[in-house]
Amino acid sequence: MKIALIATEKLPVPAIRGGAIQIYLQSVASIIAQKHDVTVISITDSELLDFEQTNGVKYVRFSADRYVEQIEAHIKAENYDVIHLCNRPNWIKILAAASPQTKFVLSVHNEMFDYEKMTDIEGLDCIQNVSKIVTVSNFIGKTITSRFPEAVNKTSTVYSGVDIDHYHPAWTGNGKSTRNRIRGELNLQGRKIVLFVGRLSKVKGPHLLLQALPHIIDKHPDIMMVFIGSKWFGDDNVNNYVRHLYTFGAMYKEHVTFIKFVRPKNIPELYAMSDVFVCSSQWQEPLARVHYEAMAAGLPIITSKRGGNPEVIEEGKNGYIIDDFENPIEYAKKINLLLNDGNARRSMGKYGRSIVERDFNWDRVAENLLHVYEQA
Repeated sequence: MKIALIATEKLPVPAIRGGAIQIYLQSVASIIAQKHDVTVISITDSELLDFEQTNGVKYVRFSADRYVEQIEAHIKAENYDVIHLCNRPNWIKILAAASPQTKFVLSVHNEMFDYEKMTDIEGLDCIQNVSKIVTVSNFIGKTITSRFPEAVNKTSTVYSGVDIDHYHPAWTGNGKSTRNRIRGELNLQGRKIVLFVGRLSKVKGPHLLLQALPHIIDKHPDIMMVFIGSKWFGDDNVNNYVRHLYTFGAMYKEHVTFIKFVRPKNIPELYAMSDVFVCSSQWQEPLARVHYEAMAAGLPIITSKRGGNPEVIEEGKNGYIIDDFENPIEYAKKINLLLNDGNARRSMGKYGRSIVERDFNWDRVAENLLHVYEQA
């Protein structure tokens, strides 16, 4: 098959500036390209060529200000069998008109069919023009089919994934050496490390973890809470909310470390140094990819009962779900529970790793997508 994978207009592929969609496309493209003709379309970037071929994948990049217009012209000329468009349902009608012989697959990574984002007519036009809709979680699937029952037979969940070869749990030789090296570099030897990875945004809830700290320090004076991220992908500028976090964290400077934006290729070693992973999202998260990363690294997970996040957690087996997700004390209770018991952390981490190896590796994701393309 001749296949095009189209990213949004926000970030380039490969994911040199981060982005869950960009990581997703970069990862599956090289696998699918082993047997098919694959082109990835994204926006231009000063660090990337406009046209190149890497690992069997053709990359075409267009300027963000004329992105859809340039995609239209490209697909008119290329005769793709399948076009997989990410997260832009309102583009489907335009692109389908430009390439009527092509089958369109839409992957939905957020609540893109919300009333605030499209009218009923726009939603029905999209559904009529796509062959398949894949969503990153059952939660996102329901946001589509509950409003548009016409989409039920076209919609299915294809969970995202992670490169398991890049993540090394602490019980492995590579994991142990990486853990010791990074802890040494950051002067965190002998600390119990609780990790947060994500945008420093109120909807991600890092302030709740800072508010939980006094209840953790009391029981675990060796706690270090590490926050990795910035206000936006690759943007280390400080806004009012981030400034508030830094000010709050300075009250516990012996127990809080902020690390600004880290390129995706360097993220795995920071998981390796950690003991517990926490996702404190307050919004209806589609299903944050950090869950896959934490499981691949062999970390037990504490996550909020928001959106699709709980779908990959088996309570008490690979992590805990916080029902009262706005309450800092609830996070503190679960963090303390895990910090109290190294055996529990290890067994939960091993179970999470086994889930990722079986269900959430990129080979499995690519296989699931190919099945959808073949159906289309």
